[in-house]
Amino acid sequence: MVRTYRKAALLGVLALVAGCSSITEHRGYIVDEALLQSVQPGIDNRTSVEATLGRPTFASQFGEPTWYYVSSMTQQKPFGRPQIERHTVLAVSFDAAGNVVSAERTGVDQVARINPENDETPTLGRNRSFLEDLFGNIGQVGAPGMGGGATPGQ
Repeated sequence: MVRTYRKAALLGVLALVAGCSSITEHRGYIVDEALLQSVQPGIDNRTSVEATLGRPTFASQFGEPTWYYVSSMTQQKPFGRPQIERHTVLAVSFDAAGNVVSAERTGVDQVARINPENDETPTLGRNRSFLEDLFGNIGQVGAPGMGGGATPGQ
């Protein structure tokens, strides 16, 4: 009987430890250092870069043609927000002929941290109270010149 309680307690402790472990998640491009080092300016072109690295995460829409390969590793502790552990962006720029001009890497130091204001988006206009929102349109529906109600002379 005591042995059964020990097994149950051991299973309970194992479940607690497994449930409280951190979650590591990889997002985006899977970085292979050998492949990243093989992209050489002046030697490679769009076709060879796509054959080596695959399709980019996204491409520039304006300015000089640039392909971006984004990789991010996050870790989340129980009941916490995900934290960026590693972040890498490879920007491969091309000239008009499609040849590689540069291949630059940046890291987590370039990640912009934004802090929303009180979970609200500031907008233009006036701030109205609840009662103004509730009763603000009384008398407006069907008013002359508003086109929806009956106006005198019709």
